[in-house]
Amino acid sequence: MSLFQELKDREIIYQVTDPSIESFLNDANKKGQVVTLYCGFDPTADSLHVGSLFPLLTLRRFQQAGHRPIVVLGGATGMIGDPSFKAQERSLQTTEQVAHNLKGIKAVAEKFLDFTPGKPNSAIMVNNYDFYSGMNVLDFLRDVGKYFTVNHMMGKDSVRARMEDRDQGISYTEFSYSLLQAFDYYSLFQKYNCTIQIGASDQWGNITSGTDLIRRKLAHESDAKEEHHHAFGLTHPLITKSDGQKFGKSEQGTVWLSAEKTSAYQFYQFFISSPDDRVIQWLNFLTFLPIAEIRNLAEQVKNSPEKKEAQIILAKELTRLVHGDEALKRAEAATKALFGTEIKDLDAQTLKEVFGDTPTTEYTQEELNVDLPLIDILVKSGLFQSKGAARKEIPAGGVYVNNERITDVAFVVKASHLIANSAIVIRKGKKTYHVVKFK
Repeated sequence: MSLFQELKDREIIYQVTDPSIESFLNDANKKGQVVTLYCGFDPTADSLHVGSLFPLLTLRRFQQAGHRPIVVLGGATGMIGDPSFKAQERSLQTTEQVAHNLKGIKAVAEKFLDFTPGKPNSAIMVNNYDFYSGMNVLDFLRDVGKYFTVNHMMGKDSVRARMEDRDQGISYTEFSYSLLQAFDYYSLFQKYNCTIQIGASDQWGNITSGTDLIRRKLAHESDAKEEHHHAFGLTHPLITKSDGQKFGKSEQGTVWLSAEKTSAYQFYQFFISSPDDRVIQWLNFLTFLPIAEIRNLAEQVKNSPEKKEAQIILAKELTRLVHGDEALKRAEAATKALFGTEIKDLDAQTLKEVFGDTPTTEYTQEELNVDLPLIDILVKSGLFQSKGAARKEIPAGGVYVNNERITDVAFVVKASHLIANSAIVIRKGKKTYHVVKFK
């Protein structure tokens, strides 16, 4: 199966600027030619989030098929801000903020693409600030701006939506963003023979600006206005959750690709909680499982949704890809332990990952060496307002220590109850957790 056909079968392709891109890729494959493509990532944070997985993994698919991906870090465009379908203008970042964020994004991108020097399809990482650092505003207006009419730019959906908001509007700074992205593509086309730009469907206006600029500049420079230059755009669908919420958001906030910002356990939980009406789509978009296997999982979702087999496989595949085998093992162990007595076997790192955001009460090790009644801990932690309330609930079976039901009102916490020699986990009812740490 050709690369393009697989992209279509997985429904990864949303729009293309020219349908001849399929024959272009197929011809390159037959001749053993390496096609260069790129995707840009603006440094709005010091990591990429799971929404960025889609274009990153599409770049990976191309590289696995023998083609060369370019990751463009938006050192320049990140200082402007993309207005595409944003309700408000982004806050401008300082040069120092951009530099810090670029470093974090680079580390993430290197997990997914092969940057080994010397290979014909070795990935390249470029900072688009380099395209502009030696250019002044007059050069930009003459060499780029003259190829675009204001009428054309105002006709783009992403700009028009902001123009219609009389209170917010759009600044000239953001209005010029699509020209910068267009010049990025032209620069990559000239230097690396980059002939495809990919991105999400909300980037369509920016991507077509790039293909238009290449066509117009080269036609102008060669005086051959009918000459065809291969420069394509390809977009993928925007991924959303069932309620229309932006993909990559959880109750705890953004799900990042960096373990320092989102733990492997939290990452695993995000995907294992995938809704039934989205999980097959996400398997197609974000994993490298064979399409036939995904179709079998679709049947299982239809016939036995309670088993969550598709969700489990999605969570496994992506956690392994993003965080590695060891982190996956810890995430699986933590998931299993959350409602079982295996919670006592968690190590300190996994305990922190699972309960990092859980309310905490602290005691000293010295306090543990004497009798420490559970009923006192329950009141100090705020799980119960009084000892009387706790005395009623404990015999009724509503209190757990390390997921073991406690019915003895006189239960005493001892050192032997500690998880990783540092804490116990108290649960009230089915979902209310509290961590008691001993230092």
